[in-house]
Amino acid sequence: MFLGAYFTTGRIIFMIFFVLAFGSLIVWSYKKDLKNHKRYYKDAGIKVSIYGAIIIGIFIAIRFIFGN
Repeated sequence: MFLGAYFTTGRIIFMIFFVLAFGSLIVWSYKKDLKNHKRYYKDAGIKVSIYGAIIIGIFIAIRFIFGN
């Protein structure tokens, strides 16, 4: 019983409640702002993916150039 050694029953219940409440709040907030996302953040996912790939590429290049 790994969890029983570190977490009490009250902590486990709190964690479950917190995760469920936080997740439902995120979903509710996203659905509420969906029309604003479509208007103001058009193609943002593509831009973030491209910039992320560039940053990862730079990091890999630095690792190869300077070694470990």
